Amino acid sequence: MAKLKMKTVRIIALRQDRKRLLEHLQDNGLVQLTKSEKSREGFRRVDVSSQMQVFERNVELTEQALKILDNIRPEKAGMLASFKGRREIDPDEIGVIASNAKEVIETCSRIVELDKECSDNNAEQVRIKTQLAQLESWQKLDIPLNTTDTKSTAVFIGSLPELYTEERLKTALAAENPKLEFEFEIEFCESNTTNLVVFAPISQKEMAEEALRALGFARPMSPTSKVPKVKAEKLREKSKRLSEENKKAQEEIASFDKMREQIKYTQDYFRFRSDKYNVINNIDHSKHVFIIEGYVPEEDCEKLEALCTRAATCVVEFGDAGEDAPVKLKNNKLAEPAQGILTMYSPPGKTDLDPTPILAFFFYFFFGMMFSDAGYGLLLILGTALLIKIFKPDKKMRNNLKLFQYCGVSTMLWGLVFGSIFGDAPAAIAKLITGNEYVMAHSISNLGDPTPAILPWPIIDPQKDALVLMIISIAFGLVHILVGMGCKFVVCFRQKDYAGAFFDTGLWMLMLIGFAVLAAGMVFAPILMTIGAVIAIACAVGLILTQGRGKKGIVGKAIGGVASLYDITSYISDLLSYSRLLALGLTTGVMAQVFNMLATMMGTNVLGIVFMIVIFLLGHLINIGLNALGAYVHTMRLQYVEMFSKFYEGGGKEFEPFSLNSKYIKIQEDK
Repeated sequence: MAKLKMKTVRIIALRQDRKRLLEHLQDNGLVQLTKSEKSREGFRRVDVSSQMQVFERNVELTEQALKILDNIRPEKAGMLASFKGRREIDPDEIGVIASNAKEVIETCSRIVELDKECSDNNAEQVRIKTQLAQLESWQKLDIPLNTTDTKSTAVFIGSLPELYTEERLKTALAAENPKLEFEFEIEFCESNTTNLVVFAPISQKEMAEEALRALGFARPMSPTSKVPKVKAEKLREKSKRLSEENKKAQEEIASFDKMREQIKYTQDYFRFRSDKYNVINNIDHSKHVFIIEGYVPEEDCEKLEALCTRAATCVVEFGDAGEDAPVKLKNNKLAEPAQGILTMYSPPGKTDLDPTPILAFFFYFFFGMMFSDAGYGLLLILGTALLIKIFKPDKKMRNNLKLFQYCGVSTMLWGLVFGSIFGDAPAAIAKLITGNEYVMAHSISNLGDPTPAILPWPIIDPQKDALVLMIISIAFGLVHILVGMGCKFVVCFRQKDYAGAFFDTGLWMLMLIGFAVLAAGMVFAPILMTIGAVIAIACAVGLILTQGRGKKGIVGKAIGGVASLYDITSYISDLLSYSRLLALGLTTGVMAQVFNMLATMMGTNVLGIVFMIVIFLLGHLINIGLNALGAYVHTMRLQYVEMFSKFYEGGGKEFEPFSLNSKYIKIQEDK
């Protein structure tokens, strides 16, 4: 296990070498840069925020253009495309990307412009649709909706909020004002609307307005200067023209599909430049030199110094990092894939050990015990190996795939221990073909069973040997918890907290071991019961005498010591949590057997064989999906809750070097 020792670094270089030095630092990703709020005396900050904003806008523009392009012409990508790594390019290609950047940005601007035109046209289409809906009920009207009064006649064009017949309308208007002289024409009517035109002498305009207002008269919301029928036709023509414009715009956008890769690479190029200018914005400059400060792993100090002196005329100074230094982990190939599980929880704090190797071992071990099928394990191994070989994923995805590959090895081994290969598929198929009963293997509790077995070795059958497997699960849980407590012992010892190491951790470890020996004595030898009881009682006395040492007075110390024994309930609860190892292992095997039984129930005829293949594939896919997810989640729970709670604090800050932050390309490492 390794939590790399960090060093502080200060680089003082000639200002004329700034561009070259920063590019080398960014390419190699060795240093995490730090920044201060104010510049040191005699130095100042160079404001390059305007250039940085240009780069950031270009990144946003390319992102927007790609999104628009994906909506019009989706990129052809398979279900497994997410495993594909970034394209590896030669450093010289960055220059080519930079030289084409102007053309690409112009293309992106054109894509965004065309999309805006489409959006504007779509908004106009909505307005046209609304206007057409309003004009639909006025199609019989042969004068414009905004027709005004003549010298002798007042004209009212609008709607009433009720259904009116001619007789009813005449009666209603007469009732409002018997002296009113009027003529009208109903253009349209339905259950709650009547469209009409009312004519009255210009001298009675006010009387007519009052009468109509009393009936709820309202003029059209969008009166037009054209006859409604003519206006509707022009709106339809405009709608058709807008649709054609949208079609042409979308075709033009789709034509840029061939530039999709260039847009992606240009986006990364501007992201690189934005990051670099962000650094320039936060480092101190004088007239002739500039200063960079940050953190670097101690093992990379020589490499960094050689890189800096090769790239610039500079001075490189290293110092001891304080407690606030970021954390970088380094582990072997077997443990490294589990670093993602650790950082998902929290990087190690300043006093923590790096628990990755321990986490990795128990993660693989418990995952395999829960998934526990040799066939499923083999599929995990082969599937992840193919994905790594075909797609060549980036480091993070590669580590995730490696994690499941190692889990697959553990799953296969535990499957052979439990006698499960796609459940009892070999035995079920053998029975289907021969008509004779077969078992996968003889369980340790029934070795004398005369039924022929597929596997030659005895197995632990989760169904027949559930009690044995429960004891084994809790025993593994005890080991897991003791390892966690052992880590706490080491941490306390390193901090010279010897009382915490021996009294708070060591006594509890011995007490749990005593209980384990006591339990073993109930099965194997009575003498072990005596030994276990003596160890447990001695440790209990030790806890009573030491756990209240922080309290005041003899009574307080005694009460604190006795009360500490209550923590045994917490340990019992933790141990019982490991029963999930039995539960999930049993679930995987039983579900697999059920699907095998369903698959073979139709016999050996053609229909039965087709049915068997379909149910076998579908059923085991469902079983793999459900139980792989369950094994993953519950294995993490056992690490985070049962083991980490014993010693791990976390809260560290992960080492984040100044590097080429990209989505689509990466520089060849050997360059």
